Amino acid sequence: MRSLKCAVISLLLVLCLPLHQVAQACSCALSHPQDAFCNSDIVIRAKVVGKKLLKDGPFGTMRYTVKQMKMYKGFDKVQHVQHIYTVASESLCGVKFDVNKYQYLITGRVYDGKVYTGLCNFNEKWEQLTLAQKKGFNHRYQQGCNCRIKACHYPPCFLTSKSECLWTDRLSHSEFPGHQFRHFACIQQKEGHCSWYRGSLTHKKKPPAPLSPEPTPLATLRVPLATAAMTVAP
Repeated sequence: MRSLKCAVISLLLVLCLPLHQVAQACSCALSHPQDAFCNSDIVIRAKVVGKKLLKDGPFGTMRYTVKQMKMYKGFDKVQHVQHIYTVASESLCGVKFDVNKYQYLITGRVYDGKVYTGLCNFNEKWEQLTLAQKKGFNHRYQQGCNCRIKACHYPPCFLTSKSECLWTDRLSHSEFPGHQFRHFACIQQKEGHCSWYRGSLTHKKKPPAPLSPEPTPLATLRVPLATAAMTVAP
């Protein structure tokens, strides 16, 4: 029964991939770290201190032993995370962590009390996160989980709801991921609408300043990309 459960879980981690991707390599669409936070069962900061290959399931499972530093989300799922599970093969979206080197920000799902993650989840070295991202995982992203980050891959793009923030990083000719990915959170304001916020550049505890001084009325949300981009550019 245990091996059957492991096999089912391993299959769940890769069934979302087209057959040609399963045969060749893992491919994942980049999501904003706020979406990664809101869509995950577990979000922790931890140091990987060991690993073991479990020969269960059709693909094998890598079990990482972690020393949890802080839990940002998932208190109702797991009291304390000791192990992280992932498909052993990176070509099947298994994630590889270095042992006894770094602290990681790890996101994942919980199945039967175990935490599973993969390349399509947001897993990053803590030291490589921006200050705004660290603050986001600590508390700010939680404030925007009722908002929707709408990716714009090519123009024209439109906002269709007051709960949306237009993500235009892909349209920039500069480095991708861009400023909205690294420095902004989509936060719901008291008036009910959502807009991009950038964290304070100082260490003082101040509320984030809105990108634009006035909220955009719902009646004017359906605007051309050229106009919308002006309200979200840093």
